Amino acid sequence: MTKEYIEKRNNAYFVKDSRVSLDSVVYAFLNGVSPESIAQSFPLLTLEQIYGTITYYLANQAEIDRYLQEGELLFQQQREASLKKNKFIIEKINNASQVTG
Repeated sequence: MTKEYIEKRNNAYFVKDSRVSLDSVVYAFLNGVSPESIAQSFPLLTLEQIYGTITYYLANQAEIDRYLQEGELLFQQQREASLKKNKFIIEKINNASQVTG
């Protein structure tokens, strides 16, 4: 009998039956955080779910790495668009902090 630990919803991966993203667990794992410490950071997940998520990542590493890279690229694009859109406000904040700093 196999158990599924990951589900895809709205073009994103999540730990099954939770709101915890696969990204959250995988990035912690890639940063050297132990499964036990990851479980402490996400108390709604069981240690079994954490290990299941890591196993899913390792079994589908090329696909998930592409997914993570796409997410990082989208984040950078949105960040740059936001900085451009709010350039005037950001300059105002920076100028104000220079005066008070």
